[in-house]
Amino acid sequence: MNSGKRQMRVSFNSPVILGFTIACFAVMMLDQMTRGDTTYRFFSVYRASFLSPLTYVRFFGHVLGHAGWQHFFGNIMMILVIGPLLEEKYGSSNILFVILATALASGVVHFIFFPHVRLLGASGVVFAFILLASFASFQEGKIPLTFILVAFIYIGQQVYEGMFVHNNISNLTHIIGGGVGTGLGFVMNKNKMNRY
Repeated sequence: MNSGKRQMRVSFNSPVILGFTIACFAVMMLDQMTRGDTTYRFFSVYRASFLSPLTYVRFFGHVLGHAGWQHFFGNIMMILVIGPLLEEKYGSSNILFVILATALASGVVHFIFFPHVRLLGASGVVFAFILLASFASFQEGKIPLTFILVAFIYIGQQVYEGMFVHNNISNLTHIIGGGVGTGLGFVMNKNKMNRY
């Protein structure tokens, strides 16, 4: 007998964001089991030989590595809040492209300009998503005021902290992530990238 109630099911609603989250968690567990060795070898960017294939792996893999659980949860919570909405709007392949483009851009810039400092973490991806989200109401010929405010607040804060605050945060990575999110947000909202 059918009671008329619909059964609630858990849906795998955002495959790229969920896959990215699971990958980051797996890397964090490996980090704990190897006392940081796997994160150093595969999931951090630092100056290394161009002859080593791992150099190129790290250009992308560094966004999966994190310095500790607090770093991991801080980034992943933001990605889980913003990411599924973006994946629904722009499509899974485009969001994967944003992640990969952010990883490569920030990894290469860090490799060139900060050879003796390790870069790891998904904060560049977080900033790309924040700026990309502000394009959600983009219309041809109009720049959303929300985008201007977000860009001013988030990027302005990173420039200020980069100049005046000494900490272990890569403000340049945040700015690069924001730049990638802005550029790709503009392109995707002008329908120059297919949504799949």
